[in-house]
Amino acid sequence: MSAARPLRIALVAGEHSGDQLGFKLMRGLRAETGGAVTFLGVGGEAMEAEGLASLFPMSDIAVMGFLPVLAKLPSLIARIRQTAQAIVEARPDALVIIDSPDFTHRVARRVRRALPDLPVIDYVSPSVWAWRPGRAKAMRAYVDCVLALLPFEPAAHVRLSGPRCVYVGHPLIERLGELRPNGEEARRRDGEPPILAVLPGSRRSVLARMMPDFGEAVARLTRERGPFEVVLPTLPHVEAEVRARAAEWPVKPRIEVGEAAKLATFRTAHAALAASGTVTLELALAGVPMVGAYKVSRLEEPLKYVIKLPHSILLPNLILGEQAIPELLQQDCTPETLCAALAGLVRDGEERAAQLAALTRLDALMRLPEGDAPSKRAAREVLATMARRP
Repeated sequence: MSAARPLRIALVAGEHSGDQLGFKLMRGLRAETGGAVTFLGVGGEAMEAEGLASLFPMSDIAVMGFLPVLAKLPSLIARIRQTAQAIVEARPDALVIIDSPDFTHRVARRVRRALPDLPVIDYVSPSVWAWRPGRAKAMRAYVDCVLALLPFEPAAHVRLSGPRCVYVGHPLIERLGELRPNGEEARRRDGEPPILAVLPGSRRSVLARMMPDFGEAVARLTRERGPFEVVLPTLPHVEAEVRARAAEWPVKPRIEVGEAAKLATFRTAHAALAASGTVTLELALAGVPMVGAYKVSRLEEPLKYVIKLPHSILLPNLILGEQAIPELLQQDCTPETLCAALAGLVRDGEERAAQLAALTRLDALMRLPEGDAPSKRAAREVLATMARRP
């Protein structure tokens, strides 16, 4: 690596969340190198705004679900080959693959075969602790370091003989100011009627499974413990479907659209009912007691015999190492059970106090030493991994 030229780092992200991690990593690498770094690869709007000339629109590969992937399989394979070839021809100083393992890991394997000495860093660990644990050991052949978002993941890679894995922090810990209430919001959180946040998911298939049960559970809870101000934050791409399904609920929610409105709801919510996902970690860091729930389709249900989770599916519970938040899954997810679980959280009492106490421990478990930002820590680990390779 010549001191006469800046570092060249290849980045490959496959969806919106990876694009968000990628642009912050680019900023972190610029800060750590004094600007002596250039980038190539694949990213979205945020990474392009930071100066990445993406090989093709990231939307070409941002595909979720078995059938959509199958329909686009020929073009996805072509994009994998194109990406790997471009990286090999550019001969960068390192490759950072960001999440989307079905795409990015295939790129990394091709690049490693052609450039065996190139440092390869995987930003976001696949869920090897829950699904296909053999991937961890297999990753050692083409990944030098994993940058983990969750504090328990380094130990999981050690247990599964995976590559070196370092906790660099979840991006949400950089957003605590957006999640935590100010004085006025805190007073509204404890005011009357209590605000009940309802988060039934952001994918159409999940909405179809969760919204009927959530609506009836809210109606039962209102009859038994109400009244409540029910607020349903959602995203623009599913707003029409959410409004249509919520119109059938016995208790009509106030629907809020967009990220800013969602965070504002979290800062004033007294309790929440949420489908499993990152939103449960957002709620937990916001200090909102909740019930988590999820249902998969009948076709997917047999996967429960393959997926191995230590005790939970909710991210806050996995980080805490205990089932502090009630989880109601599959046949256990009914209006009756959801209502019963929420009843102990919407008013002051032992259940609410116990969950609030557990949520306060998340900060210490997720905080980085010296208060580093995750993007800064990730940039340092990328450079440290490059220094370890010949």
